[in-house]
This record gives sequence, structure tokens and C-alpha cells, in this order.
Amino acid sequence: MTAVALTVAGSDPSGGAGIQADLKTFSALGVYGTAVLTALTAQNTRGVTGVHAVPAAFVGDQLRTLLDDVPVGATKLGMLGTADVVREIAAVLAERRPGPVVCDPVMVATSGDRLVGPDAVDAIRADLLPLTALVTPNVPEAAALLDRAPAESVDGMVEQAEALLGLGPGAVLLKGGHLGGAESVDVLVDAAGVVVTRRPRVATSATHGTGCTLSSAIAALVARGQGGPGAWAPVVEQARDYLQEALVAGKSLGIGSGHGPVHHFVRWW
Repeated sequence: MTAVALTVAGSDPSGGAGIQADLKTFSALGVYGTAVLTALTAQNTRGVTGVHAVPAAFVGDQLRTLLDDVPVGATKLGMLGTADVVREIAAVLAERRPGPVVCDPVMVATSGDRLVGPDAVDAIRADLLPLTALVTPNVPEAAALLDRAPAESVDGMVEQAEALLGLGPGAVLLKGGHLGGAESVDVLVDAAGVVVTRRPRVATSATHGTGCTLSSAIAALVARGQGGPGAWAPVVEQARDYLQEALVAGKSLGIGSGHGPVHHFVRWW
């Protein structure tokens, strides 16, 4: 059987983040991609000028209709938009269980534009995290989910990742790109303990869609049967290797005048 992954996220017309980044990542890693749209954005590499949410009931219709027909090996959640959409997705996940769920709780774009309201953050925390196999927030997103100040050190990241684990997900990958420094440090926490993973920081402005790309790479690898619940560390390392290559090559694309995209197909062209 062909490995299938599902992304449930918003659309990015510039192609660097959201549904577009997820489907590119799935394809680059040898997985057939399926997609359910939660929102349309007016967006380019410089910022977001508008968000149009898909009605929650229709998001549910998309999910149920797809899952009636196509077996899904892993599901990636990205920008969900509204609290109603979050709760509808949680209801479908509870009914159908379409493979391990990797949740990237997208709240703020790379440009700094806010993408969800406080009620949606509450719904992610209460309704979605307990259904999630792995949640992958960055430092500001973790702070929002915990209603705390952002972590300022690796030790602070470990503390906040452990606190997030207490909200119900199976594992937490807290991304430390916002901390700065010569290395990009991520912290993985699950029932087995804490793993700190490091990569050299890439000096580039082509960072649009990095979070989407990492979480969808993890979902793609899980859909292919390469780790998952109880064995996240090897999958995270492979996904970070792929993202590192895509970051290094992103500048060569020369797309847009703001934060350009990473190069999802760096291994191909």
C-alpha cells in the first residue's frame, strides 16, 4: 500500500507554508499527500493581509468524506483558525483516529502576524492536545498554550515542554529557533524522558514555513512506518536533517522580497 499522510491546515498563496508546504514535504519524502483546508489567507513572503476561515461544519465534511474512502497513516494539523474549527476537528479525530496526530499549533506567522484568537488557543489546549500524539510548538506558541512568559533558555524550554506534556499529548517537541545563538535547539519530551537535539543555525532569510515543514516531515516519516509514539527521537532527527538541507538551499530559490521559503525539493532539483 502507498503511504498516505493528511494535512489539515490553512492555505498560503506564496507556497512556502501551510497546506502547500505540507504537500511539498510529503511528496519530497515519498508519501502521498491528502489535504483538508481550514482557512484561506491573503499572504506573501512579507506578511499576511487577511484570513478567511472555512466554516467548521464544512471542515468536518471534508474530513469525514476523505476518511470514508482513503486510509491515512498519519495526520498533521497546522493553522486551524477558529475555536469552532478546532472543536470540530477534535470531534472527528475522536471518532476516526486517522493515524498518529502531529499537531503544529500555528498561532503566529513568520512575519509576526497573529493567525488565531485567544478562544482558539483555549480550544487547542482543552480539546485537541489530549488527542495529539506529538505537539510541536515554538517558544511563543508554548508560552501561549501555558499562559506563561516565553522560555529564555534550554532549561526553561525543558520545563515548559514538561508542563505541556501534562496537558495530555503523547509527546512534545518544543522548537527553540526563537532563542537565537549559534545553534538551533529543540527539546523532545515524552514518557521516556528528555532529548535535546541541536543543529547549527543557518544564516538565511528563507525561513518561511519552517515549522510547517518540520511537523509535516515528521508526519510523513510516521506514515511510512518510521517510528512514532514511543519512538519519536529517530523520526525527529530525520525530519530535522531534511529541514536543515531545505533551509540551507532556500536562499537559492530567490522567491519574494521578505522571508522566502525553504527549498522543499532540495534533494531533487
